[in-house]
Amino acid sequence: MWARSACGSGPPAHHSPVLHPQSDAVTQLPGLDDTDKAIISVLQHDGRRPLTQVAASVGLSEAAVRQRVTRLTSSGAMQIVAVADPMMLGYQRRAMIGLSVEGDVIGVADRLAGIDQVDSVVLTAGSFDLLLEVVVVDDAALLDLLNDGIRSIPGVRGAETFVYLRHRKQTYAWGVA
Repeated sequence: MWARSACGSGPPAHHSPVLHPQSDAVTQLPGLDDTDKAIISVLQHDGRRPLTQVAASVGLSEAAVRQRVTRLTSSGAMQIVAVADPMMLGYQRRAMIGLSVEGDVIGVADRLAGIDQVDSVVLTAGSFDLLLEVVVVDDAALLDLLNDGIRSIPGVRGAETFVYLRHRKQTYAWGVA
């Protein structure tokens, strides 16, 4: 099992909310202070750590830590979730798909974000307009997803698929751990 306790999104997407980093809740959140970052760091190492222990680690009361964790999670600055290894759950194929889009890139991205097998949708600058990460049970499911789910969306002009042979690293400890 992959250990992920806080911050960001992770596989599989059908168990995670769609993240909109420019939503009002996140943009209204004042900058994180050192204590917020310390709390996030502790939870990134073990998201199941009791708040009494987190409080002792950061030098606050349990109530103060609980209030901060609630603020961080409700604002979207942090998530505390279990992330399973997709291979252990029967998902035998992972891939990244680069898409060229014609017209409304954001509209296409929003439609793709609604597909269960799509784990991540990123708007990019460069050779592709969008990058997707997908998790499916096998190659037949990948073909169905490409043909029936992705390429059938109006505006998708081209797709290039990069099949994962082996996943060497995935981390969720961004900047504070």
